[in-house]
Amino acid sequence: MGREHSGPTWAGVCEFVRVAAEHGLPRIVSVQNPYALLNRALDDGLDETLHRTGVGLLAYSPLGFGTLTGKYDEPGFDAQQPELGRIAEFAAMRQQRWARPEALAAAREYNALARRHGLTPTQMALAFCYGNWRVASTIIGVTSLAQLDENLAAWGTRLPTELLAEIDAIRWRLRDPA
Repeated sequence: MGREHSGPTWAGVCEFVRVAAEHGLPRIVSVQNPYALLNRALDDGLDETLHRTGVGLLAYSPLGFGTLTGKYDEPGFDAQQPELGRIAEFAAMRQQRWARPEALAAAREYNALARRHGLTPTQMALAFCYGNWRVASTIIGVTSLAQLDENLAAWGTRLPTELLAEIDAIRWRLRDPA
């Protein structure tokens, strides 16, 4: 599988900011990139550019298309259980970044880590984004009021330093599988 485009690069952001300043145009104020425990490619340099240019990150799919909720931990992406979500329901979705076998394996590790710390996988995944200096706002997707309630309830969750270190250890071992 090929890698999908992940949004603007550091050079692209710098060029947009430079051209806007040079020509008296409105400058960009945000980029919309995937940002989740399974995809932190932004941390490899674009984050510094955003910080230095004052451009915010609108993190999309902070729950890794549902993989970081735990709902796929047991069944995987079982097409016989389309009620689980779009990855299970649509074959085309199973060809994209969030459904890679290595992404599911990493999600299972993060989800188990959350549970060991007394959190739901959703709480930990969203708290990671909500409390991250890189993130100006998150773009969540829900299909029920219960999901919305859980997403909103994660807002006040603070992840302890030890847990953040464990999250980083998984990331350094598995990198960015999605």
